[in-house]
Amino acid sequence: MRQKILQFIKKNILIVAGIAVGAIGGFLYWNFVGCTSGHCPITSSPVNSTLYGALMGGLLFSMGKPDKKKDKEKPDTTE
Repeated sequence: MRQKILQFIKKNILIVAGIAVGAIGGFLYWNFVGCTSGHCPITSSPVNSTLYGALMGGLLFSMGKPDKKKDKEKPDTTE
C-alpha cells in the first residue's frame, strides 16, 4: 500500500506540490487579508480559504504537467 502511494506521489509530484503551495497560500491569505465581517464565503473561515487555495494551486500547477499522449502522437516532420 505504501509503495503505491509513493508511486502515485512521484508520478504526480507537480500537482502535489501545487496543492501544498496553494494550501499554504490560502491560509496565509486568510491570516493576513481575510474577511472580518463573515460575509465572504471563502475567506471568512481558515478551512475554506485553505481548501480553496489547495484546489487552485493543484489546478494551476497541473497546467505544467506534460501530456504524454500528445508527445507520442506528434509525428516527426524534421527532414
